[in-house]
Amino acid sequence: MKKFGLAFAFLGIIGSNTMAQEIEFEEYDLPNGLHVILHQDHSAPVVVTSVMYHVGAKDEQPDRTGFAHFFEHLLFEGTENIARGEWFKIVSSNGGRNNANTSDDRTYYYEVFPSNNLQLGLWMESERLIHPVINQIGVDTQNEVVKEEKRLRVDNQPYGNLLKAVKMHMFKNHPYRWTTIGEMEHLDAATLDEFQAFFKKFYVTTNAVLVVAGDFEKDQAKKWISDYFGSIPKGEAPVKKQYEEEPITEEIHASWEDPNVQLPMMITAYRTPSMKSREARVLDMISTLLSDGKSSRLYKRLVDTEKKALDIGAFNFSQEDYGSYLIYALPVGDTPLSDLSSAFSDEIKKIQTDLISEREHQMLLNKFENQFVNSNSNVEGVAHSLATYYLLYQDVDLINTELDIYRSITREEIRDVAKKYLNDNQRLVLEYGPEKN
Repeated sequence: MKKFGLAFAFLGIIGSNTMAQEIEFEEYDLPNGLHVILHQDHSAPVVVTSVMYHVGAKDEQPDRTGFAHFFEHLLFEGTENIARGEWFKIVSSNGGRNNANTSDDRTYYYEVFPSNNLQLGLWMESERLIHPVINQIGVDTQNEVVKEEKRLRVDNQPYGNLLKAVKMHMFKNHPYRWTTIGEMEHLDAATLDEFQAFFKKFYVTTNAVLVVAGDFEKDQAKKWISDYFGSIPKGEAPVKKQYEEEPITEEIHASWEDPNVQLPMMITAYRTPSMKSREARVLDMISTLLSDGKSSRLYKRLVDTEKKALDIGAFNFSQEDYGSYLIYALPVGDTPLSDLSSAFSDEIKKIQTDLISEREHQMLLNKFENQFVNSNSNVEGVAHSLATYYLLYQDVDLINTELDIYRSITREEIRDVAKKYLNDNQRLVLEYGPEKN
């Protein structure tokens, strides 16, 4: 399944006069606890049916990592009424397409159909929830699929273990310390009963949100939703464990060897607050200021002026409970990696000391407005945003108001948040390089 990539580079510049159009939606609960969100858009004859479940890699056991991502694959195997191997055939033969993706916090499934196939999309998603076939044949098949995905996208990919190397040092207690794809030996060791128990615990109506977005009639959609989802028994919402991390107070030094790379990479990382916080949004802005494009501060210094780096980047990897703020660079020639980490620190200290210019501030506002508008420019983006804001932020109306939060962030806040979270004694310094032998 298609995975979310890391935002190594994002956001384009637009004029400051761009306006985000308000997105209308209706939300309600079925008697069994399933939350439903409807968004009508008759501009194109397509409709999205999607379900997001509040289960991700952080809900796994330390010796059974990879379960959440595994189900992203397993639940396309078939149901009591959809034969094994027929799911994708049904979708494509009816003019649709579908996909799924998993994070540490949630799992998301969706179909995009011509608007006259809304009923089909709803039936298929209800089948996934109430009638999945979870047997040894499917587990064995998808185990090999996941192993191949890990080989292609992680183990044999240059810098493919970057996040793994960072997370294992950023977190000591929280399950964010392991990767979403997990460890293959954990999946190999798991029994069929364990997979079935995982589904029974997390794939329940009270742990999900159904979103329908696009060209449809509400009364008909509500009837079909009631027909296909209303009879599903109400499951008990899983109790979410809470994990606390002690603050990082001393600089952490670590290294990682990767047989797939020839050039070393310098990475510094900081633990940051939940993506639901205002401060996480401020850190998004700092990330853009430092590394978004050739006009960014780090690019101009290390690539253009000092010619010490081939490439640089920074991104705020925000998550539901905590985040990780990463800065990375590839050195030119024999440039010491320490020169790069020192430059990272220098540029952050400038932000901590001096207010960014009014021009830089306005450019940041323009970029985030552009990003916000683009993310909701089609019904697929709207469906995903609605599900995310409900399930992870507990505030669906953020689809209309989050941009106002970014617009209200001041230059003083940017300085103060950098002072609070981006100090040298709070960071990991990671040398990610070639295998030494």
